[in-house]
Amino acid sequence: MEETRPFIKIGSRGSKLALWQAHYLQGLLKDQGIDSEVTIIKTQGDKIQHLGFDKLEGKGFFTKELEDALTAGDIDMAVHSMKDMPTESPSGLCLTAVSYRDDPADTLLIKKDKVDMTADFRLVKDAVIGSSSARRKSQMLSLRPDVTMKDIRGNVPTRIEKLRSGAYDAILLAQAGLNRLGLELDDLEVVKLHPREFVPAPAQAVLAYQCRIDDIRVRKLLMKIHNQDVADLTNVERKVLNMMDGGCHLPLGVYCRKDEMGYYHAEAFYSPTEEGKGKKVTVSLSTTNGMAQKVYDQLMAVNV
Repeated sequence: MEETRPFIKIGSRGSKLALWQAHYLQGLLKDQGIDSEVTIIKTQGDKIQHLGFDKLEGKGFFTKELEDALTAGDIDMAVHSMKDMPTESPSGLCLTAVSYRDDPADTLLIKKDKVDMTADFRLVKDAVIGSSSARRKSQMLSLRPDVTMKDIRGNVPTRIEKLRSGAYDAILLAQAGLNRLGLELDDLEVVKLHPREFVPAPAQAVLAYQCRIDDIRVRKLLMKIHNQDVADLTNVERKVLNMMDGGCHLPLGVYCRKDEMGYYHAEAFYSPTEEGKGKKVTVSLSTTNGMAQKVYDQLMAVNV
């Protein structure tokens, strides 16, 4: 009698990037002898395109509908961009596994006629930059107070087309999304911002795999693709976010890394507003134990 292969129903958003993430997951599962199918679910963040993230109510506006489907049993697991996930899962659900980490940096895409090679970030004075992230707005204004930050919504290709159309002089995006989509950008100036200077969102460039706590079968299957080294770092980042009682609309960046000597370093940026008056702190330790608390304490001790 032929043995039945394990099967998982995956819930995903429907954007090109979200589907890349779901199909990447399918490939990992297939390598482990696990079959799967993808169910596309629209979230609040997908449906409401005329408001910036900071103007949407609540937390989890890219995750709630996926989590509802998971709770209802319509899917076996959900794949999320980990930076979009609230720090606490709803009752009955758990974050079971995480992926590798792609490039965590943010990247500035600039129209060629708005490039100034002598200026910071190669960007002309008084440029209009598109972003709906409070964190990106605040950090950019801290470094380039002359620019104007303007909300932009839509998936990654849509945002790039808005830039090309002239609605913006530049836009800020995650480098990981650009890498994963493999988009043609030769007509634009691409300026990658170092994550130790322009601090990414907690868990940026990492995928999170969520399932029901009582679904032991799926939890065991997902542990086969879990990346514990990445989890150690993102746990620090997300714990700081949890301490700040924030979601992905908070003007907070946290980036934790491990150097070749085995020491851990965390950079964090926080601003109480989007107005560019934030400050950055750095914590270095030989262990991640207590690291998030030290980062939080330093952020709270800074007069911003």
